[in-house]
Amino acid sequence: MPIWHNGHSQLTVEGRESVPLEIAASYRARTRGLLGRDGIDGALLLTPASSVHTFGMRFAIDVAYLDRDLTVLAVRTMAPHRLGAPRPRARHVLEASAGAMARWGLCKGVRLRIGAE
Repeated sequence: MPIWHNGHSQLTVEGRESVPLEIAASYRARTRGLLGRDGIDGALLLTPASSVHTFGMRFAIDVAYLDRDLTVLAVRTMAPHRLGAPRPRARHVLEASAGAMARWGLCKGVRLRIGAE
């Protein structure tokens, strides 16, 4: 399993066009997440993580729960001020603006790739 660090990369959904990705690997970065933002271009990967909340958020988000191999276990849209239940087997959580994951073709069973294109 790779060692994750805060930073920027690219996210590819099964050979489709890649999108910008922020990686939040430290406790501080994961805690801050998307709080205080009005939106996000691309996606945010929280690692390690198995659940999220949207308390204090200004916009609805899509949330994908990923296993250790970056395979999507579930995708949900969460309105602001909600608490997501922890997902068994989830090791990472991917967040994006509501509707983005459907446009990317991201659904249960899809395997993601993270890295430079």
